[in-house]
Parts: sequence; C-alpha cells; structure tokens
Amino acid sequence: MGVGGASNITEQAADLIDKIPGGITLVDSIEFLVTWARANSLWPLIYGTACCAMEMMSAGSSKHDWARFGVEVARATPRQADLIVLAGTIVEKMGPNLVTLYEQMPAPKYVIAMGSCAISGGPFYYDSYSVIKGGDRLIPVDVYVPGCPPRPEALLFGIMELQEKIKKEGRRNPWTIGDLLKIPATDPHKQLKKEWLLLEQKKNAEQQGAREQFKIDHPDYKALKIPRAQKQQFKAVKPVPYSSQGLTNSDILLAVQSKFPEITVYQGGDQTLDLEIPADSYMEVIQYLQSDTSLALDMFLQLSAIDWKDHFDIIVHLLSTAHGHKLFLRSRVEKNSAEIDSISSIYKGTEWHEREVYDLFGIRFRNHPDMRRIFLRDDFPGHPLCKDFEDTTRVIKRPY
Repeated sequence: MGVGGASNITEQAADLIDKIPGGITLVDSIEFLVTWARANSLWPLIYGTACCAMEMMSAGSSKHDWARFGVEVARATPRQADLIVLAGTIVEKMGPNLVTLYEQMPAPKYVIAMGSCAISGGPFYYDSYSVIKGGDRLIPVDVYVPGCPPRPEALLFGIMELQEKIKKEGRRNPWTIGDLLKIPATDPHKQLKKEWLLLEQKKNAEQQGAREQFKIDHPDYKALKIPRAQKQQFKAVKPVPYSSQGLTNSDILLAVQSKFPEITVYQGGDQTLDLEIPADSYMEVIQYLQSDTSLALDMFLQLSAIDWKDHFDIIVHLLSTAHGHKLFLRSRVEKNSAEIDSISSIYKGTEWHEREVYDLFGIRFRNHPDMRRIFLRDDFPGHPLCKDFEDTTRVIKRPY
C-alpha cells in the first residue's frame, strides 16, 4: 500500500483511494500498520563470518533475546529473509556470493553492518590483499553498528534504529535499493598526519612571538629535564634443553647422508633438524624418508614456502609416528621457473598444501592431480604472498 516492494496494482489502488474523501487518512493508517508489522517481524539471514558472529548469536540467545524486538526467526535461505546482519570479515572470494544472497532476497530488504570488519575492513584495512574494505562496497547498508566486536546491546540498538527507519517508509518515502560506496579506499593515517603537521605549523607561528618575548623576560630560565630511568638488568635465563624423541639429529643426518651425500644441514643443534635438499632429488629423498624402516617418517605435517626475493624455498615438515622424531626439509626453487615435483603421491595430505602454495606464491607442482587455486578466484591478479606483489586497488600499505 504505497510502501516499497508493493506491486503496481497496490500502488494504483492507493492513488485511487487517496482521491476519495477521507481516503488519505485510510491509506496512511494502512501504511502505518504495514510498516509497523514489517519493522517488528524482521527475519535475518544467517551470515556470521568471524568474531562478531558470537556477539550476534548472543543477541539472539536467552539473555538478550532479540525476539523481544521482533527479530524472531533466523533463516538459512535468502528467499525467506528480509535482513542481513553482516557479522564479521568479508573476504574478496566471498563477495560475489554475498551479492547473490542479497539479490535473491525479496524486497524490501535491509542490511546491518556489525563491527569494524563489516564496516571498513577492521584491523585488516592495511596490508590485506583479500579483505573487502566495508560491506557497503558490495551491497547497500542501512545501519552501521561500530565496535570490535560490538556488544549484543549495540546490535539490539542497531535493530531498533533500523525499525525506526522502516516505520518512516511509505508512498511519500518509498523503499529503494541504496547506493554502494564507490569511493576508493584511502590511507587515513597519512591524511591525518598531514593535517596534524599543518596545525602544528600554525600553532608554532602563532606562538613564536610569545616564545621570543619569554626568552627576553626570563634569560636564566632552563627547561625541566626529567632524568631517564635506569634500564633494569636481568640475569640471563638458561635455555631449557630440547627434549627429543626417537633418533637424535646426528643419527638422522648420518642415515640420510649415507644415502644422499649431497644433502646439507640448514639448521640443527638441539632443535628439529632442518636439511637442504637439491631440487632434482627432492622427490627421491622424501620417498626414502617415508619408506626407510629406521627413519619411518610416515606422517606429513605441513608444506609451505618462503620467498627470499631471489628464490623460493619449499618447506616440508615430517613426523615419525612410530619413533616420535621430526624433520624439516627445504628445497630451493628458482623464480624464473617456479616449479617442483608434487609429493601428493607419497603423502595424500599434501594436495591442499601444494594448492595453497601455488595460489599464494605461484609455485607449480608437477604431476599434481588438481593444480588450481584454492583460496582466491581464478582471475585474481598475481600471487599475494610474493614479496614483489603490489595491487593498489586492494592493498593499502601500513604507514607506520
């Protein structure tokens, strides 16, 4: 009845009734009833992605009970929801899915951005390649609830503010889809620093005359100097001896070098042994470590990479479940041909780790069964954990 989301026939009927004596009062009364019912029967879509989701769940629990405000049923489908509470971080890969959910919701529909991450990217505003700098860059937001995270009471207040907004809708103020924030993300710290310097320069210029006159009036004045506290000295703490299990580092090194004399030690001592393996024997060495009965490194723990600017290192962490000893392996990968053999045929669990390294560093693994990106979209430009990665549209470098 003149409220956003109504059909054309309903809108035309409202216009006809308006022309009847007393019709305006009747239409206004019906609109008041419709908006009152709509404001007090919000059905939120379940959309919690980070720590703010815990506060949102608390707002719906028995202590705070958002059902008292008409937010009665949390829905798992957008076709039965008219409210999204963006509770948590929104990453780039999730963005298109969020837009799809919003588009599938029937109108009128509303959005509350809860917490710093949903409002502006939060603590991930700087140095982040994947976090969206605010949900209003993807879908229109009606109410912002600041905090990191905001308490349940703050969300309830945001819901009440949204209800007041809904109650004001009608044929004179119809519901419409809001505008997106299209202003590029900037560096507020640099801008505030410039403004602060200008204020300091202005203050110094205004006080310069007074300072000069003070020196003339008080030629013997000396500024108070607060003595610096003495640095406290602490006794050196002896390191706790490393409690190893299974074979010692020297025994592992002796066994490996007897088979592969070209292998060298990157780091040893009383820590977990770290061996450097030539790339051409990478696959063969790992196969030997897994199958040799004395070493029996049968459990894969982790595979990652390090960017040293001029080359990559592939890092593999293995464990012997029978004996308890662990081992780090690293192999150099040149940047001009970032490729190495896949060990997924030896340890099945490396499939996802190798895909992650490919996604974030761009290192390809030969003979991998499914060599494609795992976190980022296929059209993402570049590999964000490489030290030469730069994308000013996504990453704002921390100024401090």
